[in-house]
Amino acid sequence: MSASTTPPANAPAPGTRTGTPSGAQTGAATGAATGARPSTELPVLAEVVRSGFTEGHHRGSVVVLGPDGGVEWSLGEVAAPVYPRSSNKPMQAAAVLHAGLELSGERLALAAASHSGEPFHLELVRTVLAEHGMTEDDLGCPPDLPLDREEADRFLAAGSRPSRTAMNCSGKHAAMLAACRVNGWSGADYLDPGHPLQVLVRERIEAAAGEPVAHTGTDGCGAPLMAISLTGLARAFRSFVLAAPGTPERRVADAMRAHPEYVAGTRREDTRLMRGVPGALAKVGAEAVQAVALPDGRALAIKIDDGGLRALGPVLARTLARMGVESPVLAEIGDSPLLGGGRRVGEIRATF
Repeated sequence: MSASTTPPANAPAPGTRTGTPSGAQTGAATGAATGARPSTELPVLAEVVRSGFTEGHHRGSVVVLGPDGGVEWSLGEVAAPVYPRSSNKPMQAAAVLHAGLELSGERLALAAASHSGEPFHLELVRTVLAEHGMTEDDLGCPPDLPLDREEADRFLAAGSRPSRTAMNCSGKHAAMLAACRVNGWSGADYLDPGHPLQVLVRERIEAAAGEPVAHTGTDGCGAPLMAISLTGLARAFRSFVLAAPGTPERRVADAMRAHPEYVAGTRREDTRLMRGVPGALAKVGAEAVQAVALPDGRALAIKIDDGGLRALGPVLARTLARMGVESPVLAEIGDSPLLGGGRRVGEIRATF
C-alpha cells in the first residue's frame, strides 16, 4: 500500500471547523453525526492472522511530519477532526501551568497521565490533593478500577473497591482542581466547557495544533474532549518537544520523558517507548489513538478506526521503523500475538 500526502477530495482543509462550535457540549446526538469517515473508505493498516489464515482487518489513518513540520507521508484521512482522547493530556497539563499552578517532576508527569493505578500513582494523586486542601471526593472523574489488569487484580484482592483515585485520569483531575484553587475558580463546575480552566485548555490545544478545535464532547473521565485533526495532533506534540526550555509546553514534555512510569505504568507501551527511544514524547489515547514526537522535530499521529488497541502497537512500530527509528523496543511494541489454547497461533501485523 503506497503512502500519500494528499488528503481525499472531500476532506476539510486544515483549520476548517466542522460539527458544533468549539465551546458546545454535545452530550446527546442531534441530527446527523459528524466525525470520522466510514471505515470502508480508510486503508487497512493491520491484518489479523490466525493459524496462517487472515480472519480480519483494522483500518485507520497515519500521519508523519518531517523535521520541518510538513507532512512527510500519510495514509487515510489525516485532515478531518478526531477525538484524540487522552493524547490531548499534554496540552491539558500545559494549561494548568499557564493557569499558574506550580508542578514539576513526577507531579507534572502525572498531570498528563493515563496511569495504571499502581500504588505509587495512587499515593501521588492523594498527595497532590492534600497539598491543595482537597480529598478524593473533590475529583470529578468516576470511580474505577486500576487500568492495568494486574494492578486491578491486586486492588480487588486487597479488598479495595472502585475509586476516583484509581481511575486512570485522576492525576489530570487533581491538577485541574489544584489550578482552580490557585486561581480562586469554582471547583464544583471545573469540567464545564465554559469554565475558565477549560477555556484555557481549548486555547492551548488550538495553539499547539495550529488549528481550531472542531468539536467538543465529553471524555470517559467526564472532562471536555476537544477534536482536532491527526495532523494537528502531530503538530501539537512536535511543538512540545521543540518548545523553548522553561516554557509550560517544554516543561510538560521534559517531565513526561523523565518520568514515563508516571505517565503510564511499569508495564505500558508509552513507558517502554519513552525509555527505549531517547527524547521521544509519547501518549496513547482511548479508541486506539497514538501520538509521538521525536527530539529532531519529526512526529506522528495514528488512529485505528475501530478503536482496536491490539492493532495500535504493530502500526506504531511499523510507522517508527519507516521513519528510520532503530531500537529493540520496536519489536516489543509491535508484537501483538493471538492465542489458541493458551499458546501463540497468530498475530496482528501491520500491512504497510
